[in-house]
Amino acid sequence: MFIKINKNSGIYMEHNGLEKQRLVPVSSNFLINLNHVAEVSFYSIKESKTRYDLENHPFTVQPNTRVIHLQMSYLYATYKETIQGSKGRLVDRGYYKLYFMPEETGQYDAIRSQIEALTLNT
Repeated sequence: MFIKINKNSGIYMEHNGLEKQRLVPVSSNFLINLNHVAEVSFYSIKESKTRYDLENHPFTVQPNTRVIHLQMSYLYATYKETIQGSKGRLVDRGYYKLYFMPEETGQYDAIRSQIEALTLNT
């Protein structure tokens, strides 16, 4: 099953293909295949945080910004053969964080309800 993220000025995205603390606006529609998602978290930002766009301009993520964190399965991971000079294997799974700013209306609730509809509570 796919979830569709619609282009919206109130939604930003972070993923591990970007530098740390970088957010990009969702400027086109895209789909995420939920069959490749291993973990999902829902939470809200409690205090202001400074993040940066791709041109290194700072902006503030406001309190009450809602986040959907999608951690992808191990098929979508990169591996490092050495960790700080010693042998080992570090697995860095792909992730997407969708930031729904407080002024964004509707998509967060729609996406969350679709994900929760697929969740079995025992």
